[in-house]
Amino acid sequence: MSAKNKAEEGRCWLRACSLVVGSNSGSGLDLGELRITFKTKKGDMETPNSAEINVYNLSEATASKIQREFTQVALSAGYVGNVGLIFRGNIRQVRTWRENGVDTVLAILAADGDRAYNFATVNTTLAAGSTPADRVRVCQGSMAAKGTEAGYTPDLGGQALPRGVVMYGMARQYMRDEAQNTGTDWSIQDGKVQMVPRKGYLPGQAVLLTHETGLIGTPEQTQDGISVRALLNPQLRVGGRIKLDNKSVKRMQSTLKMAAGQTAPRLDDDGVYRILKVEFSGDTRGTDWYADMLCIGIDDTMRLPLDMAR
Repeated sequence: MSAKNKAEEGRCWLRACSLVVGSNSGSGLDLGELRITFKTKKGDMETPNSAEINVYNLSEATASKIQREFTQVALSAGYVGNVGLIFRGNIRQVRTWRENGVDTVLAILAADGDRAYNFATVNTTLAAGSTPADRVRVCQGSMAAKGTEAGYTPDLGGQALPRGVVMYGMARQYMRDEAQNTGTDWSIQDGKVQMVPRKGYLPGQAVLLTHETGLIGTPEQTQDGISVRALLNPQLRVGGRIKLDNKSVKRMQSTLKMAAGQTAPRLDDDGVYRILKVEFSGDTRGTDWYADMLCIGIDDTMRLPLDMAR
């Protein structure tokens, strides 16, 4: 048995999962004891993250209550001793059907921060001397009224404006402008509006990934970044870091169709990579319990391609 299979087999029985559906008033239900399958999509892009979650064999009364009363969902998963939030968002659609003529399925489609992204507006005037951080705080405050919180923001620097400035319009457009001007990327992650330097990362240690610590298969250098699969770990966050042994990374083969000057994303000298995209997939009664990532070197400024964002 390979090292990767030993790692997966040894941890399988330690899985843990919690799925809480709730209302704006704070009431809710934890459905973690039932069979749950899920797939979350999270990227270093401003457009909202999403999740598709299936819950099996709920009672009709509970399923009806979820459809009528609940508006929010929080999904936590991992292994005993390392369980954490992997998705929080607004319930956008609930469907039910019968699978295989036996099991009933309640399917939840959820989006993270979509109300803040789509509806938050700003309408204020800042006095002379405002900084990028001041303007970001205005946007975060507007988005907070639509259900988000202020997340990690680095020192944005920038010169104070010599004149007052009027801010009127969509908060997301102002966030986009400030991110562009300060060399950062902004996104909403689990209900928090965060900004990460394009040559930086979130605070915290890099997650070491080897076949003994959850790495599955062989990381691969692709045109879009370093593709990595690992066992599900809630510490794997968009904007966070992983550490790989570069010797384990399969290099991309050059093709004759590559444009002049076009190169593959480079391997980081220290094997440390920033996560651009992470998809968590799981089945509490099946085999899926993975994190699929797209990463780049810390000093690489390439962005997540638009067609890879969701």
